Formats: sequence, structure tokens, C-alpha cells
Amino acid sequence: MSVFRRMRDITVANLNERLEQSQDPVKLIDQFLYTTREEISAAEKLYQQYAAHTKQLHMQVNQATSMRDKREEQALLALKAGEDHLAKLALQEKIIHEEKLEQYSGLFEQSRQSLTELEEQLNELKLEYQTVYSKRQYYAARMETLRLQQRMNQRAGAYGNGGDVPKMFGRLEERMNDWELEAKSLHDLRRMGQEYAVQAGETVATVLEREMARLKEKLNKDGKE
Repeated sequence: MSVFRRMRDITVANLNERLEQSQDPVKLIDQFLYTTREEISAAEKLYQQYAAHTKQLHMQVNQATSMRDKREEQALLALKAGEDHLAKLALQEKIIHEEKLEQYSGLFEQSRQSLTELEEQLNELKLEYQTVYSKRQYYAARMETLRLQQRMNQRAGAYGNGGDVPKMFGRLEERMNDWELEAKSLHDLRRMGQEYAVQAGETVATVLEREMARLKEKLNKDGKE
């Protein structure tokens, strides 16, 4: 397992542990995504550098192979022409290019394997990012649902619920009945006062008529005498 993979395993393990303790998992996931994006960017730059280096090594391998084959062909031609000295010079250069080919072939193979491994890790990192991002969208939706539910509960607590409406109108009905009873009592009291005044007036009129009759009777008696 590469150092890169071990570091990613540690990072993901820390994320899982922190998610279990976090009050805001979306914010924590956003931090993880930000860090992962930075790692992807750095890995892509490294991949480009590795690809360019691998390409350069491959060119060196191809060049060494071509020069080796060319010098061997020249050595053969020199031998056919009876030019042993030139053949030896060509073979010496061939040996140099063979050594170069062996050295660069090893470097190229090592670089090619590293490039392949880095590409796999980069693809895993991108897949991991997409997976966590998808989870982030899901948890963001759940957090929003929870937030709206809490607001709804707060509103229900502030304004009460439908079960209190009948009680409210029941208390209002009782108060209205009290007011109507009080108004009726005042009306009855005023009517009793008016009736008393009429009765009192009638009594006074009767007394006056009786007094008038008495005085008239007295005058009649005095006139006869």
C-alpha cells in the first residue's frame, strides 16, 4: 500500500470519527471536500510532471535502441569492407548505447509503473470526491428538512394549535353571556324606576283631585250659610 493511500485512509477515518461528533455534518463535509479538491489538483500536477518525465525517458530508450542498432549495422558494413578499425569503433559505440538502453529502460519501466499507480490513485481520489459530494447533497437536504421542521415546531409553540380554538370561543361565549345579563339587569332596573315614577305621579294626582273635591265641597257649604 502506498503512502498516499495510507494517508487517505487516515483522513477518511478521521472524517468518520468527526462526523459522529459533529453538530453540523454538512460544514465538516465541505471542509473535507475542499481538502480533497486541493489534493486532486496537486495530484493532477504531479501526474502531468510524471507523464512528461516518462515520455522523456521513453524517447531516451528509443534513441538508445536506434543508435545501438545503427552502430551494429555500421560495424557489419565496416567488416565487409575490411575496415576492422572502423568496425571496432562502431562496436564500442554500440556497447555504450546498449548500456544507455539498459539504464534508461529501467528508469522508464519504473516511471511507467509509478505513472500507472498515480493515475489509479487519482481516479480513486476523484471517485471518492464524487461519493462524498453526493452524500453531502443528501445530508444538506436532511439538515434543511430538520431546520424547517424546527421552525414549524417553534411556530406551533408560539401560536398554539387548533385544539385551543374551541376553548377560546367557549370563554368568549361565557363573557358575552355575562355582558348580556348585566345589560338586561340594568334595563330591568331602569324600567322599574320609570314604573315607580308613573305610579308616584298617579298617586299625587289622586291626592290633588281629592283635595280639590274637598275644597269645592267646603266652598259650597260656606255659600249656603
